[in-house]
Amino acid sequence: MRFRDRVHAGHELAERLRIRQEAGALTHPVVLALPRGGVTVAREVARALEAPLDVLVARKIGAPFQEELGVGALAGDDPPLFDKRTLDYLGLTEADLDEVVERERAELHRREERYRQGRPPPELRDRTVIVVDDGVATGATARAALRWLRRQSPERVVLAVPVCSMEAADLLRGEADEVVCLHRPAVFLAVGEWYDAFEQLTDDDVLAALREQ
Repeated sequence: MRFRDRVHAGHELAERLRIRQEAGALTHPVVLALPRGGVTVAREVARALEAPLDVLVARKIGAPFQEELGVGALAGDDPPLFDKRTLDYLGLTEADLDEVVERERAELHRREERYRQGRPPPELRDRTVIVVDDGVATGATARAALRWLRRQSPERVVLAVPVCSMEAADLLRGEADEVVCLHRPAVFLAVGEWYDAFEQLTDDDVLAALREQ
């Protein structure tokens, strides 16, 4: 299964979730996108479910010597969630990441302020919260987001993505009440390989998607 772009992926994912909604599994839903890439997908889901759309900003914590190598993630003001095995393998301690965590926390709050533009966070208590991204590779960022979300007392937590690695799907089943993933390829290198068009999105793209919903 491949997707033309994030809009196409959103349509396909929305159809699967609409069936779940009609079966009574997604009552009183609110859709939270993991920006930036998840917002375009989530917009289509929110439209199909006639649900409000907002963002849940989470940030990957990269290794000091290689930012793309994730060693943890954070969401909200929760403590960082580290991958202990990766830290041990790289010979790093949590204290070694203090500067990176501080930088990513600042960027997280900057994005929250930019995307919300003075709007209060959505009320999540006793609601079905559907967390949407454009795909999940390792699951570290989604895991941090879901753990933060649990502390907001939702009635039900659903993670919904067009594509995910089998390892991440197994990991995240323990964090969400339900994981909806359209495609779990046996070999998974990167989310973008399952899209024909996978451009990088900007803050302005996120704001446009939130306005258009």
